[in-house]
Amino acid sequence: MPDVSGALETLDALADEAVRLIPAAPEAERVVLGLAGPPGAGKSTLAGRLVRAIEQRVGSGTAAYVPLDGFHLSNVQLKRIGRLHRKGAVDTFDVWGYATTLARVVREVDRDVYVPDYDRTLHEPVAARHVVRPGTRIVVTEGNYLALDAPGWTDAYCLMTEVWYVHASDRVRDERLTRRQRRGGRSPGEAMAWVAGSDRPNGELVKRSKSRCARVVTVVW
Repeated sequence: MPDVSGALETLDALADEAVRLIPAAPEAERVVLGLAGPPGAGKSTLAGRLVRAIEQRVGSGTAAYVPLDGFHLSNVQLKRIGRLHRKGAVDTFDVWGYATTLARVVREVDRDVYVPDYDRTLHEPVAARHVVRPGTRIVVTEGNYLALDAPGWTDAYCLMTEVWYVHASDRVRDERLTRRQRRGGRSPGEAMAWVAGSDRPNGELVKRSKSRCARVVTVVW
């Protein structure tokens, strides 16, 4: 698929669009905004800043963050199934756990729902790092495979009000991903090899799901 960007967007413009998704009635069902896109596109950065920007507009505690990366399989399980060398590939996530948690986030509006995150220092998922509180009106969730048309992923996709595709050029993503691997302890050669052998193939799979997203955005910071 050609590496074509979407409309250039500012954080303020995207936050305004996200706020428009929230129903006027306080008792209405909670909204979920998904951010899909290939590795290194800037999804987690955008998600975190969107949550803060939405809360500035609507009120503290009205937005929450749910990262797909918290549903990485642990290194123990990846070793068990022989997939540690392809960590981050579509089959190295607990997709059913993610879909179930997203369903709880949508429906259990009267209690705290705890969600995991991924720790890039430990290189492991960490339980209950984030929480969706009862007053939350919109949840921003992000991950590579949110728009994938495949078992489990479609279950999660159907729970999202909208899914946006976050675009960055292949060159920019490669640079970001190489820096990420270096920060994680890999040598320059190891970092480049990981990007070429894992992140790029994963990204090509994600690109094929772009058509299932409501819009394609390239963020101007």
